[in-house]
Amino acid sequence: MMGMVDAEAPFLTEHTEDGPPLAGVSDFRGRLVYHSTSGGWRSALFVVVMEVASAFSYYGVSANLITYLTGPLGHSNAAAAAGVNVWSGTATLMPLLGAFVADSWLGRCRSIILACILYVMGYAMITLSSVLSTHHPSLPDDTSSHPMSLQVAFFYASLYLIAIAQGADNPCALAFAADQFDPDHPRECAARSSLFNWWYFSLAIGITISVGVVSYIQENLGWGIGFGMLCALMLCAFVVFLLGTPTYRLYEATPGTDSPFVLLARSLAVLVQHDNATSSSMLGTKIECQLEAKDVATKKEDARAVLRLLSIWVACLAYGVAFAQVMTLFNKQGRTLDRRIFGGLELPPAALQTLGPASILLFVPIYDRVLVPALRRTTGTLSGLTLLQRVGTGMALTLASMSVAALVERRRLETAREHGLVDDPEATVPMCWAWLVPQYVLIGVAGVFAEVGMQEFFYDQMPSELRSLGMALYYSVIGMGNFISGTLVSLIDRITSSGGGDSWFADNLNRAHLDYFYWLLAGFSAAQLALYLRFASTYVYSHKRLR
Repeated sequence: MMGMVDAEAPFLTEHTEDGPPLAGVSDFRGRLVYHSTSGGWRSALFVVVMEVASAFSYYGVSANLITYLTGPLGHSNAAAAAGVNVWSGTATLMPLLGAFVADSWLGRCRSIILACILYVMGYAMITLSSVLSTHHPSLPDDTSSHPMSLQVAFFYASLYLIAIAQGADNPCALAFAADQFDPDHPRECAARSSLFNWWYFSLAIGITISVGVVSYIQENLGWGIGFGMLCALMLCAFVVFLLGTPTYRLYEATPGTDSPFVLLARSLAVLVQHDNATSSSMLGTKIECQLEAKDVATKKEDARAVLRLLSIWVACLAYGVAFAQVMTLFNKQGRTLDRRIFGGLELPPAALQTLGPASILLFVPIYDRVLVPALRRTTGTLSGLTLLQRVGTGMALTLASMSVAALVERRRLETAREHGLVDDPEATVPMCWAWLVPQYVLIGVAGVFAEVGMQEFFYDQMPSELRSLGMALYYSVIGMGNFISGTLVSLIDRITSSGGGDSWFADNLNRAHLDYFYWLLAGFSAAQLALYLRFASTYVYSHKRLR
């Protein structure tokens, strides 16, 4: 432990001398802290380790969840896809609540500790549920029996406990790690910029390994073992995070400061009161009396900035809808194909999802070292593309991904018909898994543009007091996309199967029409891209930032 305390950083090795204590910062015992004895990489690495374990565990469940729902739990393809979408949507919308709780009450450090406790409980429960399903497997003709109903309820309770943990963790972890660097200290300010790069790179590595390794263990060694290792990993990560407690910098709340949500409500109230001159609202009058004229102008501008952001948020939802297919329908496509490599070794369907994060790991250096310098010379913008241009590029690639997925699925259906496999749902279609590579790679590269762009955009353009809400807005794009996808799947399944015909999401995928659904999503992506371009063309950056 002393070795870690004495080491300044793995990337910055020069020692920082003691200076005056940091203003407004204390350790976990409320004592003053100094640059040389707290914060920096020595603290941030504890958080990074915990977050890599969190991402590893979450994707260890989500990547292969549809297989578990259609297998041991006996759900239909449509029900399983909708279930995964709703759960994923909940997990990525919960940060809105988590940001409120952290900023208004718990604080970031305690929110992360609460998240770790919930993680361990959730993964322990899901492990127990999978072990019980091994002893009491579901039967296709009797999935509503009383024991199975209790088991399914227990399984979903564990899933949503993990979703709640995500809500407490996601809006706080990166911000808490960044808090360990003093923005007014030259070396620490540079180190904080490095943190963001290493953060996302580390998470991509964790996700890549998780999707490939955990899904293989789940399907070949047992679901209980696969889920159990995730529980053990989170318990170890929790211990690691706690070991860093003596080194953490904790920022003291400013007396009288309200939560971001209260500030936002007041800003909107001021804007409404000002724009509606005939209003005699008591709330508006009270606020007007409390605020100085300059403060009123600032609040009005903050409210307008948030409203402008919401228009961009709405136009980005198509990306979230497309991304939802990676863990559901892309997975089911892969299960029907020939997945053999190196002779007899067969890849689990979920392992194909590693193509997404792997493409991110390969493309980020190319983007940073090749594309950005080339674009900088063309556009004159320091980052190559403005934030909105970067997000728009990602949305265009999302449209391409859905179009390619539709074409590949049509080819798969034609191959099944050519070989007489239409009525054999368990048969392997003689078509190599490599056909799915383009759609996975396209959606992965789209994330480099869209997701990273949205993260920076919502953080950079949000008023300073509301930046935790900005990060939550990014997560909610993915969350709402999952909810929209789940609603579409359920609605289309009901409509297309109502006349006695085959649903687009029939359990026998050789009689289904995922290609129609992908074309529908491609059309939705095209409409959203047109809407996005309209909003982006009139957007005025806050603080005159054109990065």
